[in-house]
Amino acid sequence: MTTTTTTTTTTTPHDRIAARPTGFFRDVGSIAIRSVRQLPRDLEAVIPALLIPLFFLVINVGSLQDVANFTSIEIDYKAFQLPVAIIFAVTGVSRAPALVLDIQNGYFDRLMLTPVSRRALLIGHIVADFVLVVMLVIPVLVFGFIIGVRFPTGPLGVAAFIVMGALWGVAYTGLPYAIALRTGNPGAVNSSFLLFFPFAFITSSFVPIDAMTGWLGEAARYNPVTYLLEGLRSLFLEWSGRSLLKALLAIAGVAFVSQTLAFRALKRRVARG
Repeated sequence: MTTTTTTTTTTTPHDRIAARPTGFFRDVGSIAIRSVRQLPRDLEAVIPALLIPLFFLVINVGSLQDVANFTSIEIDYKAFQLPVAIIFAVTGVSRAPALVLDIQNGYFDRLMLTPVSRRALLIGHIVADFVLVVMLVIPVLVFGFIIGVRFPTGPLGVAAFIVMGALWGVAYTGLPYAIALRTGNPGAVNSSFLLFFPFAFITSSFVPIDAMTGWLGEAARYNPVTYLLEGLRSLFLEWSGRSLLKALLAIAGVAFVSQTLAFRALKRRVARG
């Protein structure tokens, strides 16, 4: 006689296979981490964004420092020019080219087939942008220390300088993202920095706004970059809540316009898919 023994396996809660928790913040984190990990592969785009502002910082200080002594500049001209270098370093630098690549190779469309939050697709890249622009601000700031720039406002002033520079960089990224999502064209994204040129030169980049005359001086008063520069430069004198508030409002205004364009472009791209 043959006896058959049946073994019953009991599954404990720890043995069950469960899907990974998901949610908006987890989606943002996943996309941001992926975007940050890709940064070492895109150094050919990041390194010029760092070297070019440093080059112009040296050239501008060397050629204009003596001339600037005849104006009403209250700080050393190297400190006067350092915020300009920071702005040039972080403006237009974003992960938008990586987003275009995702659109072209079909990865973006594959994400559309998943339950990932649509807003996280853009916000995740923006979080990575903040990491990127901080990475650009710090070397420029270190170079400023090397050439003799000092902060009377102390370490807190240095931190404020870094954060404001990074916030400006992130605020502007909406424009390249809007172009990336609307066109899916890397050439169009790379040329988005050209939109910043009028803002860069119709402002107090080289001399104080009080030394500018005619239409140029009047136009500079309506340029948000002017107030950003004044806020950053105020950190080389003493704490000025008024200047810093104006700078933050300028950043917020640019962020509202550019990021609104970006999220509208995302909505259109998602609807098209």
